[in-house]
Amino acid sequence: MRDINDIMPKIPDMKWGALTNKYPTNKNVKELDKMLPHDKKWHTVFDFEDHVYVDDVQVWKKDKKAWT
Repeated sequence: MRDINDIMPKIPDMKWGALTNKYPTNKNVKELDKMLPHDKKWHTVFDFEDHVYVDDVQVWKKDKKAWT
């Protein structure tokens, strides 16, 4: 299986790239900018109601006020 970075185009001055299953909002892009490294690579992001998969790693969505 080929790596996503072998298939996707190289864009000059790109911080990171993301292929998503939903149309990204400004809020989502700001969250991804904090979460993804600025390594000029493409990442896969699958957004669901209660969790997100980023490069096959599951990240749970929780309310910040619920953190203890």
